[in-house]
Amino acid sequence: MNDKQNNSKPEAPTPGKISWKPGNMLYPLPVVMVSCGREGETPNIITVAWAGTVCSDPAMVSISVRKERFSHKIIKDTGEFVINLVNKPLVRVTDYCGVKSGRDVDKFKEMKLTPLPSQHVKAPGIGESPVNLECRVVDVKELGSHDMFIAKVMGVTVDERYMNDKGKFNLNASGLVTYSHGEYFELGKRLGSFGYSVKRPVKKRGPGSRGAKTAGASGGAGKKSRRTKG
Repeated sequence: MNDKQNNSKPEAPTPGKISWKPGNMLYPLPVVMVSCGREGETPNIITVAWAGTVCSDPAMVSISVRKERFSHKIIKDTGEFVINLVNKPLVRVTDYCGVKSGRDVDKFKEMKLTPLPSQHVKAPGIGESPVNLECRVVDVKELGSHDMFIAKVMGVTVDERYMNDKGKFNLNASGLVTYSHGEYFELGKRLGSFGYSVKRPVKKRGPGSRGAKTAGASGGAGKKSRRTKG
């Protein structure tokens, strides 16, 4: 590639599209409250939108926190935290915990939250949250404006109100909340389920038929399943 090619301007975007400078445009995001604390000190809560799953087995998650945040040093020193999922009744609390500093206020006390004793870490969870993930830090990545704490999920606590008669946990019934461009939104109408785009309709069989099989996302009836590469 010659210098002329190196200095060439990027091609014009597709008609109807506008080119923007690189930025964090990955939305919507989960919004969570992360609780942390040192033994003998008042625990704190920080609201985090830069959070996500990084591995299924072992179960691992990540949160990204600015170095200047009060909770940053607590998490770095203790190597543990609890991710508390947010639903509609907790939106105001979540916003408060994101704009107030633990240096100045006791967020558990001010927001009348219940510190939930954890089973695997010393940091407390939030009793009002529908799901609490107890996490232990395994790595810290210094990325720039934020440090990413990669952690192993040591234990999970769920609100029994969202368990059905069959013992299945229906988290979507809790009114989960997402974050997009500085605003909070409640999850809405279900549009589909994983794999619905490739499921085939069940073939009806006549009276007395035996061994009816359902052809679903895993492949046709009576055939070995095929895995797609994404």
